[in-house]
Amino acid sequence: MTTQHPAPMSDLQRRATRVRITAYRAGLVERREDILAGEEPLAIRAAGPGQDPVDIAITMRTPGYEEDLAAGFLRTEGLVEDDAVFIRFDHGDPAITAQPDDEIIVRLAGPFDASRVPERHFVSTASCGICGKASIDEIAVRCAPIPAGPVVPPEVLLALPGQLRAAQAVFEVTGGLHAAGVFDATGSLIAVREDIGRHNALDKLIGSRLRAGELPLHDRIVLVSGRLGFELVQKAAVAGIPILAAVSAPSDLAVEAAERLGVTVVGFLRGEGFNVYTRPDRVTVARA
Repeated sequence: MTTQHPAPMSDLQRRATRVRITAYRAGLVERREDILAGEEPLAIRAAGPGQDPVDIAITMRTPGYEEDLAAGFLRTEGLVEDDAVFIRFDHGDPAITAQPDDEIIVRLAGPFDASRVPERHFVSTASCGICGKASIDEIAVRCAPIPAGPVVPPEVLLALPGQLRAAQAVFEVTGGLHAAGVFDATGSLIAVREDIGRHNALDKLIGSRLRAGELPLHDRIVLVSGRLGFELVQKAAVAGIPILAAVSAPSDLAVEAAERLGVTVVGFLRGEGFNVYTRPDRVTVARA
């Protein structure tokens, strides 16, 4: 499988903005240029053949990979299945909107069940994920059991953060984005996605694999930057990810959900160490 390399600079320019700032460092003041990560709303809609589009969500995201984000969001929120077939993705009309990429309609090959969309539309922000989540028990109902999956040695896990960091093209110029990367059981990077929101980065990643026909990800390892919250665990479980790692700490609800849903959670994966919080049978160090 081909490793995904950083996007070309022409694409990066859509996701980063140059600004003039006043920088203060150790008593010295400097006027200089800085580069900020982009953040814009994305309205997601879905429709099957002959159906009118249904409003699904509005999320604040970093521009780029809108099709992956929309597909991943629909899957991780249980609105489509692993075998969903996408006919096309329609964006806004550039004749009537200044930012056509801020709207996307997912055209599905089969009927879209609008009854699966809650009466209160999803409203997502870059920082907190989806508000008002269902209980862990309810999420477990729509998550197929995750099989044993790979068993990996410590050296495979320890090598992941360096690969993810090297592939973060937009973070390299802004310092302000999260990333999610998927690896095979030997630690080889398969794909990476970035976004200002942790959950968006993971949805983009899962969406890219869904569109490639690779879900469920039963033989894969996923690493996310930053902390590991509950919403990331539930998205990973829906995608069938057996090992979910983070460079920072998980929350207590994330660990509780992972235990219930059968996901191995690895936290503080950096430097020469890590912590395994759930399902340690998938990491060989647990047997020492």
